[in-house]
Amino acid sequence: MSRTEQDGRQRYAQLWVGLRQQWRMLGLFEIDPQHKYYSLTCMMKEGLSAAVQDAIDRPPPNELSEDDFNMEVTRTHQGFQMQTFVGPVFSCLRRSLGIGEREFQQALSPQGCYLQFISNSKSKAKFFLTNDKRFFLKTQSKQEVRFLLSNLRNYMKHLENYPHSVLVRFLGVHRIKLLHKKEKYFVVMQSVFHPGDRIIARYDIKGCEVNRWTDPALEKSQLVMVLKDKNFEGNFINLGHQSSWLVRQVEIDTAFLRRMNVMDYSLLLACQRLRADECGRSLAVIVQRAKKSVSAGSSPSPTDPPTVPGPAPEDIGTVLVPEMSPGHLCCVAGGEEHVPLKELPKQPVGNSADSELQEFWVQHRRLLPDFKNPLHVIDGPELRYFVGIVDIVTVYDFWRRLGCLWKSLRYPGKTFCTVSPSAYSRRLCQWVREHTK
Repeated sequence: MSRTEQDGRQRYAQLWVGLRQQWRMLGLFEIDPQHKYYSLTCMMKEGLSAAVQDAIDRPPPNELSEDDFNMEVTRTHQGFQMQTFVGPVFSCLRRSLGIGEREFQQALSPQGCYLQFISNSKSKAKFFLTNDKRFFLKTQSKQEVRFLLSNLRNYMKHLENYPHSVLVRFLGVHRIKLLHKKEKYFVVMQSVFHPGDRIIARYDIKGCEVNRWTDPALEKSQLVMVLKDKNFEGNFINLGHQSSWLVRQVEIDTAFLRRMNVMDYSLLLACQRLRADECGRSLAVIVQRAKKSVSAGSSPSPTDPPTVPGPAPEDIGTVLVPEMSPGHLCCVAGGEEHVPLKELPKQPVGNSADSELQEFWVQHRRLLPDFKNPLHVIDGPELRYFVGIVDIVTVYDFWRRLGCLWKSLRYPGKTFCTVSPSAYSRRLCQWVREHTK
C-alpha cells in the first residue's frame, strides 16, 4: 500500500471517529476555555455588548427610514472587527417585543459561558445559546445573510400584519472579521424552546419522509435530542379550540415564505405537561391574557414601532378567530369558559370603541398565555406546546431545482425536502392539518 493510500485511510478513520463522537455528544455543552469555539464566542460576546450599548446610547426612532434599512456599523476590537447590520431596525423589533436593551445586553454578554448545541442536522452552521437559553445564535452563509437583509422590509411587514405569527424572531445580524481568516456571519434569534426545563420531547418537522427519522435517546439520558417527522407518527398536537388558529397561522406564514421563494424551513415543535395550577382558566386569567394579547408590548403591530416604509398591508378575506370574539367575551363574563371556534367575517359589527377588537380579528391574533416567550407557546388542555417556523432563508435556486430533479429519480414515490416553495408550503400545511386536533 502506498504512502498516499495510507494517509487517505488514516484521514477517513479520523473523520469517522470524529463523526461518531459528535453523534454521542448530541445536546448542550458549556463552551469553556478549552472548547474550540471559546475564542469565537468571546468575540461574539464582546462585539454584541458594544453593539447593544450603541442602541442604548442612541435609541432608534419610532418611524424607520430607508437609511435605517441600509445602515452598517463596523467596530474595531482587539484582534477582530465586528460589523452590525441595520441595527436600528432590529432594535425597534426588540422594543416592540418587550425586550429591553439592558436585559438583552446582559443575556448576550454574561459572565458565564455560552452553550453549544450539537444537533443531528446536516447543516454546516454552528449553533450557540446564551447561558440563560433565551437567545439563539447561529452562523449563516454570506448568501443567506444577504437574502435576509434584502427581504427584511417584507419580513417586518409580515410581523406587523400578523403580530402573533409563528415565524422565528430575528433580533440581530452581524459579521466578525479576523485578519487572514474567513469572516463569520451570524444571526441572533429568540429561542423557540425557551424556557425548556420541563420539555419532554422536541421535533423538527418538514412534512416529508426521506431521512426524517432519528434514533431517540436512551431512557433517562441527558441528551437533548430533536426528533423528526417519522418519530411523531401516531401523535397529535392537541390544542382543543385553538387548533384552527394554529392551522390557519401556519397557512398564513408559509404563504408568505412561498412568495419569498423560500423552502426547506422547519416547524419546530416541543411539548411539556401542564401543571395543575396552569390548567385553570379563571375570569381573571382570561382578562389578563386578553390585555396581553392586544397590548403594544406583546408583539409588533402597525400602530407601534417599528413602522416600515412601504405600501399598506393587504387584508385577508376571512380569519379564524380563536378563543376570543365579542360573543366569547360575553360568555366568559357569564361564567362560561369554552366556546368552539367559528369562521367570522373580516369586519366585526361595532362602533369606533371596537377598533382594538377589530384589529385583533384582522391580524389573526390569539389569547397569549401568561408565560415567558408567549408568541411561541400555545396551551392545550393537557400539554403546553412550543411552536415556531425556523430556517427561513433557503432560496429555491438553480442548484436546489437540480437537487429536486435528482431526488425525484432517486426516491420515486417518496416525499423529500428539496421541492418547490409551493409544494413545500402545501405539504407542511397538510401535515399540520392532519396532526392537529
